This record gives sequence, C-alpha cells and structure tokens, in this order.
Amino acid sequence: MIPIGHGQRELIIGDRQTGKTAIATDTILNQNGQGVISVYVAIGQRASSVAEVVTTFHEEGAMECTIVLAEMVDSPATLQYLAPYTGAALAEYFMYRERHTLIIYDDLSKQAQASRQMSVLLRRPPGREAYPGDVFYLHSRLLERPGKLNSLLGEGSMTALPIVETQSGDVFLPIFLLM
Repeated sequence: MIPIGHGQRELIIGDRQTGKTAIATDTILNQNGQGVISVYVAIGQRASSVAEVVTTFHEEGAMECTIVLAEMVDSPATLQYLAPYTGAALAEYFMYRERHTLIIYDDLSKQAQASRQMSVLLRRPPGREAYPGDVFYLHSRLLERPGKLNSLLGEGSMTALPIVETQSGDVFLPIFLLM
C-alpha cells in the first residue's frame, strides 16, 4: 500500500471487479476510532453494492463516523452529476471545524458519463468520445478541494480517494488524462 497524508489525494484506478471499492472500504474501516470523519460517495452504483458496503460499515462500527451519500444507477443523471460536489461540501464542513475528513468518490467515471448525458440533452458540442469539453475542468475543480489547513484555520484536513473504472485496461480515455 502507498502511505497517504492528511489533505492528499490518490487515484484508485482499475477494471471492473478488481477490488477498488474494497480498498476504499478498508481505508474507511482503518480510520475508525481515529477521529476521522469519512464521507463515502457512491455514484451510479447498484443498490446491492451500496447496501453491502453499508452493511460492512455497520458490522465494523464505522457508521458512527461515516456519511454515506449514494446516487444509484437508476438515479437521474443530474443527481449523479451533483453527488460528488455534495459529498465534498459535507467533508469541507467538518474540515473547517478542525476535523480530519476522508472522502471516497466511487466512481468518478460514472459522474463523467452523467455529465455526458446532460451535455447531449442540452445540445452542447461534444468533445473526444462525446464527453463535454469541460469534463476536465469539472474533475480538476473537484479534486483541488482537498487539502490541509494551517494552524490559523484550525488544522483540519480533507483527504480524497477518487475511484475510476477503466474499460478493459484502457487508461487513455479522456476522463483519465487529467487524473
């Protein structure tokens, strides 16, 4: 495993069913009892997968310090698009109140797909692979929010672990070029 400090971000990338969510879940479980507020944002996941994660958190006693925000695969694209920003706002709330936070975005490729759906409906010009041209800006804006505050601001932190699912090992899709 790679050590990660408060306020950093580390991309978890891999194909379907390779254990990306298990790594994120284990990270939240390891933070249990250390005063870290964890925010798990499920974007476009199946309800059974999210229920399994929540059950694991309950069994291990991690729900006392974990917020689960889930927009399922059948949720409207607009809600899937907004879910990571809502999760970031929750984590920032605790960060500015002198707490350490950990946010998991599971997974940002689903948010990019939701953004693509909305752009098609709004008749915006498509970019590469039909993703909107601003998808890079959207993800960079989201991933620049984590950080560690100095002593004047209370020394809170927000650590981010975004998850991105590749398709058959293809890491050259446009949404991965930024990350």
